[in-house]
Amino acid sequence: MLTDISRAWLDSALRDAADRTPVWEERFVTAGRHCGPADADEARTLLLRAAGAEPDTLTRLYHHGTTAERRAVLLALPALVTGPESVPLVEDALRTHDTTLIAAALGPYAATHLPPHAWRHGLLKCLFTGVPVSAVAGLAERAAGDPELARMLADHAAERTAAGRPVPADLSRVLALTVPAEES
Repeated sequence: MLTDISRAWLDSALRDAADRTPVWEERFVTAGRHCGPADADEARTLLLRAAGAEPDTLTRLYHHGTTAERRAVLLALPALVTGPESVPLVEDALRTHDTTLIAAALGPYAATHLPPHAWRHGLLKCLFTGVPVSAVAGLAERAAGDPELARMLADHAAERTAAGRPVPADLSRVLALTVPAEES
């Protein structure tokens, strides 16, 4: 919950963003200092939405941003980008080992636009890094009746078992989602 001081700063920043003044990008960068880390994601995504940031701006902010700024860009994608042009940002985040970026990358934008192969690997990355699959938007819909995902999950479980490592608890939940409707 934003404090009164944070709310006043954010209201001013949102006016700048709505007016599309260059100041809004500076406020995007400094949001963590003004609103605190707990509210920075919300403040930054609100700024991006108020500015109507376009894919080129989002890409620039993502590539030049800190992890927190990148996460905010990923979280704002569903509200700002209607097509697949920002998929490379999601794919980049999925190549990291930062669990906050991985979780943000597999939000609603990825559920709609990420190709099946990349989405499956993103889901496996969640299992491998310990990101709860509850963070994956559209999980049930994307996993439903997906035999390739079922094979990948079974292979992952077999590799973990053979290495004497625990199988992630979420794996069986996701595997159950891959069963075709007529078999469940």
